[in-house]
Amino acid sequence: MKKITMYSTQWCGDCHRARLFLHRYGIAYDEIDIDAKASAAQQVIEWSGGRRVIPTFEIENELKGERVILHNPPLAVLAKTLGIEE
Repeated sequence: MKKITMYSTQWCGDCHRARLFLHRYGIAYDEIDIDAKASAAQQVIEWSGGRRVIPTFEIENELKGERVILHNPPLAVLAKTLGIEE
């Protein structure tokens, strides 16, 4: 089972496209608005090496104990990471 968290904002076009993609495939995810939660914005900055990049995805594979961080990935990369065949 994968736990997906998307760090985003409401005004971000790339975030909107990522939401539509996840909804189209029926993928459950948690979303954290980094404009509303300063600690989440700081986490994104730390993961990205000093940049505020959105959407940022934290994908945890609970069965394997692995975690992947993706910063504004192309949808094809997100699909591959999630095991979706387009």
